[in-house]
Amino acid sequence: MTALILGVVMFAVLFTGFSALGVWQVRRLAWKQDLIRQVDARIHAAPVAAPPPEQVVTRQADQYRRVVVSGRFDHRHEALVKAVTDLGPGYWVVTPLTTDRGFTVLINRGFVPSERQKAADRAAAQVEGAIQVVGLLRLSEPDGGFLRANDPAGDRWFSRDVAAIARARGLQGPVASYFIDADAAPNPAGWPRGGLTVVRFANSHLIYALTWFGLALMSAAGFVLFWREEKRRRATR
Repeated sequence: MTALILGVVMFAVLFTGFSALGVWQVRRLAWKQDLIRQVDARIHAAPVAAPPPEQVVTRQADQYRRVVVSGRFDHRHEALVKAVTDLGPGYWVVTPLTTDRGFTVLINRGFVPSERQKAADRAAAQVEGAIQVVGLLRLSEPDGGFLRANDPAGDRWFSRDVAAIARARGLQGPVASYFIDADAAPNPAGWPRGGLTVVRFANSHLIYALTWFGLALMSAAGFVLFWREEKRRRATR
């Protein structure tokens, strides 16, 4: 009897646990699909004014929101961030924009190959005067890239860490906590190349859910076999 009770408890725990994990993944799937729909709507919506620095921006509500901002580029304080795109290895050109609303926002103007990392090699794109930028709002990427930390002192950047870049460049006044990925509007001479934002969400929740539910069914089948074996053993005593 003790073995039977232990078996029932063990299989009940397994079945309940696997089923609960499957239900959790189904809920995660619904959340992820809703997030994808929201982001897709933001990307294709008409641009709205970029939020001021005092406004709190969040991943859930603001990531990939299409925004517009006007001002003047501060090319002297641009930063080059290591990047690998469909165009090959190179850099993101991240340039402060002093907005006509009194704050600064970092603009990822786009990608340049390694041979064009120097501003002199893309001088035509160092535009002066008032300009309007349309792009996607992106949250800061603190600390660095995968296995590579940013090195502000050495001016080596592997992620678009807004606060660190702003400090390293000595930007004055209020600075937005986010950056903007510029759209594909062409720059003079073609570089930097904007519009290369990759919007991709891992969505394996259905596979995970089926796996957990499959394990729950396997545990149920195991219990049936266990129960039959116990009945057989008790009948032969």
